[in-house]
Amino acid sequence: MRYSHFMNTLLILLFVVTYAAIAFEHPIKINKSASALLGAGLMWAVYAVMSNDSHAINHELSETLISTAQIVFFLMGAMTIVEVVDAHKGFDVVTSRIKTTQLATLLWVVGCVTFFLSAILDNLTTTIVMVSLMKKLLHKREDRLLFAGLIVIAANAGGAWSPIGDVTTTMLWIGGQITAMSIIQSLILPSIVNLLVPLVICAWMLRGQLVEPPHHAEGEHHGTHTSVFERNIMFFLGLGVLVAVPAFKTITHLPPFMGVLLGLGLLWLVGDILHKGKSAEERSQLELSHALSRIDMSSIVFFIGILLAVATLEHTHILTGLAQWLDQTVGRQDVIVMLIGVFSAIVDNVPLVAASMGMYSLDVHATDSFLWTFLAYCAGTGGSILIIGSAAGVAAMGIEKIDFVWYFKKISGLAVVGYLAGAAVYILQYNWMH
Repeated sequence: MRYSHFMNTLLILLFVVTYAAIAFEHPIKINKSASALLGAGLMWAVYAVMSNDSHAINHELSETLISTAQIVFFLMGAMTIVEVVDAHKGFDVVTSRIKTTQLATLLWVVGCVTFFLSAILDNLTTTIVMVSLMKKLLHKREDRLLFAGLIVIAANAGGAWSPIGDVTTTMLWIGGQITAMSIIQSLILPSIVNLLVPLVICAWMLRGQLVEPPHHAEGEHHGTHTSVFERNIMFFLGLGVLVAVPAFKTITHLPPFMGVLLGLGLLWLVGDILHKGKSAEERSQLELSHALSRIDMSSIVFFIGILLAVATLEHTHILTGLAQWLDQTVGRQDVIVMLIGVFSAIVDNVPLVAASMGMYSLDVHATDSFLWTFLAYCAGTGGSILIIGSAAGVAAMGIEKIDFVWYFKKISGLAVVGYLAGAAVYILQYNWMH
């Protein structure tokens, strides 16, 4: 018993150090993927050596690998589809239609487009597309920074209510904690409120101000030229494939990654037919094999590491013990979940949700129960409170060189108000419907 207690203490210590390294990735200048892999490897090694049951350990590792691989294959497929659309300048289909002279009006348009686009693509990709677009539309840096902050809030709010919009919601969907239609119905209103409150405040602040376009055309298209027909077909086919994945899962009862891989094959086939008359040089920039080389493999590796690390805490029943302690100490489930959402702003929301999935059993908390749906909302939108709290925030930080303190002063308050307003709407809605 003492030996088991020592092993659990050592595993918790390793996980805390790993977590700290991930949270402070920028100050210590060590990539969070490296920290996650190192932590996962050490934790499994400690678990294997100190438990003395190699057969059981290998069986548990195989189970963990299956659930991890499903998420990883899904993400790789979805990221590649987005890269193919981007290579064809497909997002111009949306961005070229944004034309207004009023800053407040532009903010509303950008907020709404980001919200719905992130539900179909994902919050990270949408943030990159929209923040990059702001460089082409706005000259003043302070305007661009404010818009970038609102884009992060909109992208995270939009990703939370869609099974394919945010990694954490996708994890809960693939894990069987939520179903596609239920999450859309339950979270669309709270997510809209989460965006609407900051948007109304910011639009009021910007009233009467005019859009000042850049003095020179920044970021003009370069590289391979694509026709309007090619852009349209790849944009709508790519989006159609991603939107069809939940339907594919419902009809076939196969894991979502199979739907994404099927769609990826279809997109590849259509792309090859479209470009068969072009030169090898032109084709090389538009082919799916080129898109595969452009996906963010560092993020994929991070997910693998963190999911494997969290699995050791699950198999050793550390997470179950933590859930029991929280229930006894805090008591209220809604408060516990809201705290998890706030913590996801300080540390990455992926390990937090992975830990929560291990803390609470599906036998006790059924699919689509209050816990899982509210967790999808809180973990998805709570990350907006700090710039480092979500993948969308980190992406915006990189593109516009946003300062952590600036975001905290200007955007964090708006994000908190939106987060609490959306949470209140969800709780009221749940109580009314149940």
